[in-house]
Amino acid sequence: MFTGIIEATGTVAELSRVREEWRLVVAAGGLSLADVKLGDSIAVNGCCLTVVAFDAKQFSADVSNETMNCTSLGQLQTGSRVNLEKAMQATARFGGHIVSGHVDGVGHLVSTTPDGQSIRLVYEAPAELARYIAGKGSICIDGTSLTVNAVNGAQFTVNVIPHTQVETIIGDYIIGQKVNLEVDLVARYLERIMQGDKAAAATGWGAKSGGIDAAFLAEHGYNTERNA
Repeated sequence: MFTGIIEATGTVAELSRVREEWRLVVAAGGLSLADVKLGDSIAVNGCCLTVVAFDAKQFSADVSNETMNCTSLGQLQTGSRVNLEKAMQATARFGGHIVSGHVDGVGHLVSTTPDGQSIRLVYEAPAELARYIAGKGSICIDGTSLTVNAVNGAQFTVNVIPHTQVETIIGDYIIGQKVNLEVDLVARYLERIMQGDKAAAATGWGAKSGGIDAAFLAEHGYNTERNA
């Protein structure tokens, strides 16, 4: 479990094929590895990875083909900067929001506009994630916990203060930049729970659920006209 508060930025030292999957080696930069053990979790650009080797300056993680296909890690190259966060401790201060490190999809940066000393960024999420993104809700972008300002269809805006620009890789982004998105954990489970018995109906691996719409709400006793 993570909080979306980036502890340091690191650099990709190596990304190579190992036994038909991938091995990622990250130079940890300012992230202390003094308390890291084999098997610990470290989020790299929001992806929860397991430490399989480490020394004082870098760590290695195995990355499955599934993870490479479902995240932006496949676009990393030697020298790419990455956001890093170690798994939180139960006694630590909870500074961001609940982040699992399980990426829901890959979005991209649409535009960037100065807003005082901050910058206002517009992102576009995959269409199937749009229903989980709400104004003033939380979203995790490449592992960084941010507040959604507003939404418009599958697009949403966030403001990034100067401190976050410096302490994360967001300041490096260019238009079209692909980013890992993790939506609010509660939203995902709430939809699944509201499906009730229908959640157990087999639809085939990878099939998209019908989601929650007006017909679904009406079927479950919600008066859409009265609450319009």
